[in-house]
Amino acid sequence: MTFKNATISDLKEMQELYIETIKNVCKNDYNSAQIDVWISGVKNTERWVVAINTQFVLLAIIEDQIVGFGTLKDGNYIDFFYIHKDFQRQGIADRLLTELQLEAKKANSKVITSDVSITARPFFEKKGFIVKAEQRNIRFGIELINYKMEKNLE
Repeated sequence: MTFKNATISDLKEMQELYIETIKNVCKNDYNSAQIDVWISGVKNTERWVVAINTQFVLLAIIEDQIVGFGTLKDGNYIDFFYIHKDFQRQGIADRLLTELQLEAKKANSKVITSDVSITARPFFEKKGFIVKAEQRNIRFGIELINYKMEKNLE
């Protein structure tokens, strides 16, 4: 596995990974209406373009395929963090998170935070993150639960 920084040419493959991962990996924690609302975020192309252009966006690559990606906003906030549905439980998330934490430390961040799905919460807890708050977000009339989590980097 190698890492590379994302460019706008990676956008389509990143968006496909995002949709397929949510549909397949999160289906035990969110119902179909919640998943539909969640993946509708892919239509906000401007948000994706801004993320690629302004955040630290790291792609995990195996044989020219994106198998995961994570983004670091403002040096201390994990905005996107997704691992390809066919590459779960292979250590990719571990390595990607390690790289994001190293980047946060380079930015002199003392704490790293994220808004984490029900599905991802156990992974982040194993990596030393603690839940600061349960959040109930309403999108298009549908409630999505996630958790504000943080980890001290010192």
